[in-house]
Amino acid sequence: METERLQAVRRMVVKQRLRLTVNQYEISAPGDNDNDNNGNNGNNGDDDGELIAFVQQKRLALRERVTFWTDSSRATVLGGFAHRDVIDLGGVYDVTDADGGTLGHFRRNLRKSLFRTTWHLEQPGLGTLVGTERSGRVAALRRIWAFVPFADELPVGWAYHFDFQLDGAPALSVTRARTLRDRYRVEIHEPRLDRRLVIAMAVALDAMQSR
Repeated sequence: METERLQAVRRMVVKQRLRLTVNQYEISAPGDNDNDNNGNNGNNGDDDGELIAFVQQKRLALRERVTFWTDSSRATVLGGFAHRDVIDLGGVYDVTDADGGTLGHFRRNLRKSLFRTTWHLEQPGLGTLVGTERSGRVAALRRIWAFVPFADELPVGWAYHFDFQLDGAPALSVTRARTLRDRYRVEIHEPRLDRRLVIAMAVALDAMQSR
């Protein structure tokens, strides 16, 4: 999908593939992106739609560069993100385009994340989006669950829902579907937000949330 069409996408579906040694994600634009605010093309937006990005990342290797391509052939790079050379858990991740140019960055706010996970997503010229877990109750339960012995081995699928705001207004939301496999519904409310930043942030939310 060319950049102009990608930038017009208002909704995405992020779906994780089941693999043993790597994390793989398919990002698609569901059919309801073609609707206007009052129209309906006959589907409910639950279909995967057109593939717009494919991501592969080695598990436990998030300080390496994570690349996303236009499709699973991995022939054409769309962008990526990488951890800066900073030795701290709250380090910054820079998001780049296909040519390596900087699009923006994101980081976790460690102090606020002690109680409710909080992310900052910054795009030059636009400002900083602040994203927090939608449910304070789920955030508290997850932190209690972390103290349960062998909890990581149990098949509990926590609902990682995040809402990002820009200057107090809704800008981006990521909602985890209730399925056995990780699947997220991404809603873009701020039209100026670079979709490659959205892809990077949505993938990072899944790949890094348990860390």
